[in-house]
Amino acid sequence: MIDSSLRTVEWKDNKVIMIDQTKLPNQLVFVEYTDYNQVADAIRTLVVRGAPAIGVSGAFGLALASLQSKATTKEQLISDLEKARKILYETRPTAVNLKWGLDKIMNIANSGNTVEQIKQLVINESKNMAEDDIQINKTMGKNGSVLFDNNDTIMTHCNAGALATVAYGTALGVIRATRESGKNVKVIATETRPIQQGSRLTAFELKHDGFDVSLIPDTAVGYSMANGLVNKVVVGADRIVRTGHVFNKIGTYQVATMAKQHKIPFYVAAPLSTFDMISDAKDVIIEMRKGTEVTGIGDKKTAPDDINVINPAFDMTPPELISGIITEKGVAKPPYEESIKKLFEAN
Repeated sequence: MIDSSLRTVEWKDNKVIMIDQTKLPNQLVFVEYTDYNQVADAIRTLVVRGAPAIGVSGAFGLALASLQSKATTKEQLISDLEKARKILYETRPTAVNLKWGLDKIMNIANSGNTVEQIKQLVINESKNMAEDDIQINKTMGKNGSVLFDNNDTIMTHCNAGALATVAYGTALGVIRATRESGKNVKVIATETRPIQQGSRLTAFELKHDGFDVSLIPDTAVGYSMANGLVNKVVVGADRIVRTGHVFNKIGTYQVATMAKQHKIPFYVAAPLSTFDMISDAKDVIIEMRKGTEVTGIGDKKTAPDDINVINPAFDMTPPELISGIITEKGVAKPPYEESIKKLFEAN
């Protein structure tokens, strides 16, 4: 079963092993991959999801690509890795951690001299990235825990838990660290339609770890806040630009707007690898997913045939709705352009 020590994704015996998150909460199934194309499919089909987890999965995909390569020269191997990088990168366009993970591996690959040395460097670096992810989340959790009080009820949207990272979690990592600091907290999880990451993953993970967690439909966010059931909100992020605009699972913007209306602090938890210091908010591509996610649940049809569907995977929350952005280097507060820049200078 899931606990914060269980790995969402790991490297073992030259294979990538993942929890198949499409099977949760009914079954805990581990899948093994030896081909980077399988890893690309796993990212595309949400076997693995969550920005930090797909960043590390992309790195592991390149490690597999290096082992699959029949190259005898550095140039051939780099060319094979570039081809794999392109295929892995195109799986999910919005989460910036994927590009970060792939770029980091390509940089280390280019620093090697021989085929064997490059393969070893790539495998070692991808394993180090997985270990770093856990430590970063724990540090981020500690930094965020001071913002939460004893007996708070914390709302979260989507899944930014151990299942969205290598282990421990971002937003749920903050909630875990708050409890570890001796405070009593309750959690309200939104179901997060249409793929139900809140009900399938967050509720499952928190219940397993012994939290007092209640599940609500996405449509009950306003009700919960208006009736005083929520003290704070914390969510993860798939990309944060330098101005403090946050791209996260669809519905986050509504939760943030409701929180502002009810004067409830709204926090975002994300590692520095989720920040995109180059793009402007208007240039970020929002991934559109297939309509069948909305027109049915599993094999059960819930909408008429041939209905038009708009199914964005993410939305943008503007900085004026955000009380603070929790990172492993500290908490950024408004004005974000200044405070985010300072975090990177401290890095």
